[in-house]
Amino acid sequence: MWRRSGDGGWHRFLDRREAGARLAQDLARYASQNVLVLGIPRGGVVVAAEVARGLNAELDVVVARKLGAPHQPELAIGAVTADGVRYLDEEAVRALAVPPDYIERITAIEQAEARRREERYRDGRPPPRIEGRIVIVVDDGLATGATARAAARSVRRRTPAWLIIAAPVGAQQSVEALAEEADEIVCPYMPEPFYAVGLYYVEFSPVSDEEVEALLRPSHPA
Repeated sequence: MWRRSGDGGWHRFLDRREAGARLAQDLARYASQNVLVLGIPRGGVVVAAEVARGLNAELDVVVARKLGAPHQPELAIGAVTADGVRYLDEEAVRALAVPPDYIERITAIEQAEARRREERYRDGRPPPRIEGRIVIVVDDGLATGATARAAARSVRRRTPAWLIIAAPVGAQQSVEALAEEADEIVCPYMPEPFYAVGLYYVEFSPVSDEEVEALLRPSHPA
């Protein structure tokens, strides 16, 4: 069902929580199977919390940070995780003639920030066990898919039994490209042409670090 908003646009989801609950329905076959759900902060954690709740699964994070292009920080040329796993969009790097020293510099900056956030979100808790488990990496949308790709590569290094990338909405080209990074992709809505992720939500306000921390506390229902 599409909802018409006050600004005349059309939206698929009310908010990230509703999107996560609906995504959990598409993943229902994995309920109560000792699944680990990893949200990509910040917005992906809100979606992931609802997926974890629906599947009776453990919830945690995998922090991946976008590598922005020179003078165009919103344009992703790749992404890096807290443990240093990096994905580079080589085509974008060539097209923009991005210097190697810039790539190394922005990688170091964003990896340090990813590490800082991961430590803050876990608040002293050890990382979850990944080896041999079904792991679902969740984001609130897949536009370029750069952060999801880096996150999936980071998880893959720790040998999960089955790796799934899941998002409520995504660009078809990005979703298809991500297929090489995971055993399964779950993305129920792939509108064409694809615009910004936020256009498919009625409410898409920024998520704070405090909200992420609250969702990850052991006392949280998820």
